[in-house]
Formats: sequence, structure tokens, C-alpha cells
Amino acid sequence: MRVGILTGGGDCPGLNAVIRAVVRKGERHFGDDLLGYRDGWRGVMEDDFMILDVESLRGTLPRGGTILGTSRVQPYMFDDGVAKVHQTIADQKLDGLVAIGGEGTLSCANELFRDGVPVVGVPKTIDNDIGATERTFGFDTAVSIATDAIDRLHTTAESHNRVMVVEVMGRHVGHIATWAGLAGGATVTLIPEEPFDIGEVCDSLSRRHEKGRYASIVVVAEGAKPLEGTLEIAADEYDQFGHIRLGGIANRVAAEIEVRTGYETRVTILGHVQRGGSPTAFDRVLSSRFGIAAIDAVHDRAFGEMVALQANQIVRVPLAEAIADLKPVSDEMWQTAKEFFA
Repeated sequence: MRVGILTGGGDCPGLNAVIRAVVRKGERHFGDDLLGYRDGWRGVMEDDFMILDVESLRGTLPRGGTILGTSRVQPYMFDDGVAKVHQTIADQKLDGLVAIGGEGTLSCANELFRDGVPVVGVPKTIDNDIGATERTFGFDTAVSIATDAIDRLHTTAESHNRVMVVEVMGRHVGHIATWAGLAGGATVTLIPEEPFDIGEVCDSLSRRHEKGRYASIVVVAEGAKPLEGTLEIAADEYDQFGHIRLGGIANRVAAEIEVRTGYETRVTILGHVQRGGSPTAFDRVLSSRFGIAAIDAVHDRAFGEMVALQANQIVRVPLAEAIADLKPVSDEMWQTAKEFFA
């Protein structure tokens, strides 16, 4: 078979491990020809590809980012976008496509499947918010990076009796914030699923510091929102792809904490450092398992489906089911985290 591979949306540790696994089994087990499309769906529309083989993928397992490049461009942004995808498939005699991406990339893959494109999905997002899979690769790496940062901030906060506000990624869900806050011993964690009252946050910090010389760590997901009327924040702004421009809620929270409590407060915004660098061992293994399962799905002609992790087994689920709803932080996980709040 001839199989195309693309990576779309934001970059993420583990992408190269997925590509490597697809190529490894595709070439050595099935005798496939593998084509890697540059910059996501843009490369498919423009038939811009590189030949992938086992030799060309050597050394990529621990490498962050994606050797194929990525973008948020999608065929449905253009009048002739879908037609170009079909033309590329015909010109290259492709038997299938493996689309590795998050909500946007996989939603596009689902629409293309409905329009006759033979595509299999692989879930990718450090936010861990794709439904129908217990875990997405990149999440473990992001949590590890955030936890390490929190560990380091504890010592400087303790030296000065400061409050440290740490902003982590999490546009619509707070998995990274919840896990990193719990692992790092945060005093309070703020997530998009649970609007916060800044007054209650400040009261808990004041009570903690009044007991003695304590440092406090407040972990804030970038998409965290205050309860209506409790804290004024700037109106939402959107980029050209319709995504809310986030980043900076920690600055607003920190300023209010310092005013209300009188404690010196500093901000650390981790931003894209959570996306970069080598994937953890867990993410390398999960990515490899996803890649193997994806090429198997192509050969089974299980198009319109996504590989997923459920009960530590790799299964297939319909793309439509996977993208139906974002996966929020579970009540059990949130209640566990709250037990350790100040």
C-alpha cells in the first residue's frame, strides 16, 4: 500500500515517535511506501511530501516536535481544498492517510472521511482533552515539565515568603493544571471547568501565611475563568483560526492576590516550554503503540476511525465519537486535588 502521514495543529512531544512506528511496521512488515506530508493538511492539498523510510527516521524517537512540520490550515478553509486533497490521493495513488492531531485536525479528518477520503486518526494533544481515549501522548511530558517547574519555584518562594502563580497550558480543560498541581504540592489550582472566586483564593492564602512562614504556589490553567462579578478580566480575543488567544490570566490573578493579601506575588508563565524537548518514556511508548495500531487500521481499511487507549489497551473508535465532546477533568480527580488545597 501507499500511505500518507501528516501532523496537524500544535506541536507535541511524541509526534516523531508515532511517525517512526507507522513507518517501521509499514515498511518492514507490510512492504508499504510511506509519504510524509509537510505542514499538515496544507502539504496534502499542495502534494508537498517527503519519502519516509526506516533509515530516514533513525534517531527521531527521543526528538521533540515533528520532522514533518505542522500548521492549522485545513481544506475546508478553501473552496477547492477538498478537491485538492482528492487530487493528491489520486496523483500519488494513496491507499490511506494517517492524520495525527488534536480536536481541529481530527474534526477535519472526520469531515474528509465523510467526503470519501480514506483516513485514520491518531489523537495528539498535551491538554489530554480528546474524548474516547484515556490518554493522549504529550500530556505526560507536559505534566512532568510543569511539575519540575513547580518544585523549583517552591524553594525560591520559601526563601522570600512569597506567593508564586504558575500558568500552565489548558485552553478548555485543566488536566495539566490538576495533575501538575497535585504532583507539585500546589496550594490552590484553578481550572477552566471550575470558575473561581478570587476572594476565596485570597482568603485561603492569607489563612495559610498567617500560620507562619509559608510559601504558596497557585497553579492556573491558561483558560481558567473567574466567577462572574468576582474579577474583571479582558474580553476574549480570537486568532484567524477561531481559537481564543490565551495566556496572561496568571498576571491578573497575581496582581489581585498581592493587593488583597499584601504578600509579594510573582508570576511564571510556562507557555510553550511545555511543548518542547524530548518526550517522557511513557509518551514514547504510547506514541509507538498508537503508530503501530494506526498502520494496522489502514491495512484493515478501518477508515473513519481513531486509535485510542482504553483500560491500557489500544482500541479503535469512530472519529465522530472521539471529537463529539472535549474530555473534562473528572469529578474524582478534581475532588482528590481539592483535598490538598489550603
